[in-house]
Formats: sequence, C-alpha cells, structure tokens
Amino acid sequence: MRALVKTSPAPGLELTELPDPAPGPTDVVVRVQRTGICGTDLHIASWDDWAAKTVPTPLVVGHEFAGEVVATGSAVTRARVGDFVSGEGHLVCGECRNCLAGRRHLCARTRGLGVHHNGAFAEYAVLPEQNVWVHRGAVDPDVAAIFDPFGNAVHTALTFPVVGEDVLITGAGPIGLMAASVARHAGARHVVITDVSEHRLELARRVGVDLAVDVANEEIGDAQQRLGMTEGFDVAMEISGQPSAMRDIVANMAHGGRIAMLGLPTADFAVDWSAVVLKMLTVKGVYGREMFETWYSMSVLLESGLDLSPVITHRFPYTRHAEAFETARSGRCGKVVLDWTAEGTL
Repeated sequence: MRALVKTSPAPGLELTELPDPAPGPTDVVVRVQRTGICGTDLHIASWDDWAAKTVPTPLVVGHEFAGEVVATGSAVTRARVGDFVSGEGHLVCGECRNCLAGRRHLCARTRGLGVHHNGAFAEYAVLPEQNVWVHRGAVDPDVAAIFDPFGNAVHTALTFPVVGEDVLITGAGPIGLMAASVARHAGARHVVITDVSEHRLELARRVGVDLAVDVANEEIGDAQQRLGMTEGFDVAMEISGQPSAMRDIVANMAHGGRIAMLGLPTADFAVDWSAVVLKMLTVKGVYGREMFETWYSMSVLLESGLDLSPVITHRFPYTRHAEAFETARSGRCGKVVLDWTAEGTL
C-alpha cells in the first residue's frame, strides 16, 4: 500500500510503499477513502519540539479518516466487511479505573493513532474494533472523515446546556466553526465567535453565527452591546489556546457562567481568578470525545439536519499531500481533506 510516513526524526513526510496490514484477533482493516488534516499532523510534519519528544519514527501519520472495512480479526463481532466506518483516534488501555467504569475518554494511558501508533494516511489502516464507528445511515465521506474533530466540537459545545443561552466561542478554526454550528443547531439564543483572521470569520458567518468578531479591532464588550446583551455570556467555549482569549472570556461572562476549555495553551498564563470566584464561574477542561456517547450525538445531529459542508473548504488527492499540508498550514481554509481513492487532479 501507499502511505504518508514520517520516515525519520526530521521535518517532512514521505509518500512511500509499505506492506498491506493484517488484522490481529480484535482488529479491523479499513480501506481508507478520505482523511482530514489536523493541527497535530502539521506539528508532526514540521517536527517541532512537541513532535520530537512524542512521536516515534518511522510512523504512518494521520488520525482523522473514514473508509470501508475489508478484513476483520477472528474475535471481531460487531464490524463487518463492507461496513462504512470512521475511526476514533484515541487508543485506550481498557483496564484502568475509568475504562472499566465506561469513561474511556478519561483513560490516563491513552495513546494516539498516527501519533504513537501507525495511523490512517494510507490506503489501508488497522485499528481495534472498539475504535471504529459504523455508520448505519448515509453520510458524506468527507464529513465522515472529520468525525474525530467534529467530536471535539460536539463534546465542547454540549458540555453545558446551550438552549436559549448566549454563547461565546473563541477561535474560528475548523473545530470552533463546528462548535458554533452545533450551538446554533442545539438552540442557543446568540452565538458569537472571535478570531483575528478575516478569512475564518467569513467562514463563521457562513455557518450562521450572530456575530463574528475580529478581536484585533473590536472588543467583545462592544459585541455584547450590538446584540442588546446586558449581563454577559452564559456559556463560553475556549478553542484557540490563546491566553488573551481566556482573559476576554472571564471578563465577559455572566455571573454563574460556564466555560468549556478545549484549546491547549503553549505556556502558562495569568487569569483573573478573582473574577472567576466573584462571578462563581465554572471552568471545565474538555479533551477528545466521550467514547462513544459523543459519536452517537454526532450521528443524530447530522440526521437532524446539521450541515458541516461549509467547514470543509479544500479537497486534494493524496498524491498532492504537500499542497494540502501547505493549505492547512496557511490558515486561509477550513477543513482540508485528502482523497485516497484518487491520484489525479480534483
């Protein structure tokens, strides 16, 4: 098979030939149709400090994907050859307290597909049966390929009730855009999203936010006034990882407000903890997806009419992976998808 591989501990990825994988007793083999490029993949490709400390080489990268099951291990009971599936990229131990209690998203021994183990940027991928989500209804392959980040968005957006609430989202990247779509679909009164990229703010307007705010030129407080708000936001989702975004959130929350924090800051930073206390704010960290309650919610949201198509802005055949990675790295895009069924120009 052809696969996109981090062949050595240095910048770059190589499209190369590898043996086709065979399943273990509890594994399935998936013929990959689509993959999504994630920020994690960009870190691995550029081989930054995090990647150098985390990622073994050689390694097939990639963890966002969808495809067809083509082989199953002897102990597999749920997935069948011919099933169309998406992959859950977090590989959990199954033995710790949280795993045994059904809280697999809290496994302290989580390993990453395409980060610690061979991933899905290949014509075939192998993973445990417990890590595949079988699609029982029709779903666009491009959308199925981004169920992993879509899950991050749904997990974040539904951490706290949003029906009738005023919602603030900081960061209009693909996950922020999807979180905004979910909050709107789930019945939020106002959805405000912030960023400093006009390109991404325009994408946010296309998904139906009430206000897309360029925080380089406008204060969030001014946005509140434009919407006729008087007491602050009820729910916030911090997705950017920027210290200034978290400080803006705290300053603009209503008393008793709730904050879901998905963005990963690269360094320690100060927060007005006095305001957190005096406003009685709740701050909850969010990581990955609840396995598999979030996946069920994703499928139901799509069945009920949630449209993610505006979030997917670029599609490339896998042979143009370098161009696809540069597009993703530029920031002038939403989600970038690689097609593993096509070699030519799309």
